[in-house]
Amino acid sequence: MERETIFCSAVIVAAGSGKRMGADRPKQFLELCGKTIIERTAAVFSGCKLIDEIIIVSSAEGIRECENLLGNIKKNIKYVVGGKERYDSVYNGIRAVDPSCGVIVIHDGVRPFVTEKMIEDSIEYAMRYGACVCAVKSKDTVKICKADGFVDHTPDRELVYNVQTPQTFRRDIIERAYRTAFERGVFGTDDASLAENCGIPVRIIEGSYDNIKITTPDDLVVGEKILNGGGGNKNS
Repeated sequence: MERETIFCSAVIVAAGSGKRMGADRPKQFLELCGKTIIERTAAVFSGCKLIDEIIIVSSAEGIRECENLLGNIKKNIKYVVGGKERYDSVYNGIRAVDPSCGVIVIHDGVRPFVTEKMIEDSIEYAMRYGACVCAVKSKDTVKICKADGFVDHTPDRELVYNVQTPQTFRRDIIERAYRTAFERGVFGTDDASLAENCGIPVRIIEGSYDNIKITTPDDLVVGEKILNGGGGNKNS
């Protein structure tokens, strides 16, 4: 597949209520060093030359705020209302992509430290392998437990990854994965799980330890440290 023939759509999911943040507004609209989290996230995708359109998935109440915050984005941008669960929201975004779309990049709206390189690498790998996810090797030893709470086994830490977004797929693959998930009523905690449930191999690519998902007040503190010299994508 030649890059010139592939239209790439980014589905950015920003429909969460942010209960764990304990704030008076959804976490994607909280400020991080002078800019909202969703602005920082969307700016990276806007600056990526391989992204042809951006679909922002938000709550019915959040759509107008997203439109106000992201009005200066030059790329083609669409706004879609999310659903009850994350997988509902992602599927709404998938169904809104341009008819010519060949690759879909799915990303959490509250991961503002994604980089253009991660996006570009994920598109390249999705074109080559069909499905890929950004991830980092686990720093900790992981134990797999049985239902009774006792350890079943300890996997080789070199083979254990903490998965992030973006998660990127050829359009036909992720559409099939979602259709199958809804038909079976079997979902996972990320988009790649749906592909795996269909027997589709998913390739790991290198993410970044800075590519955190901002979920709790502590994450905001870490995010500020990253922006103030701790690495990551500053989006300034």
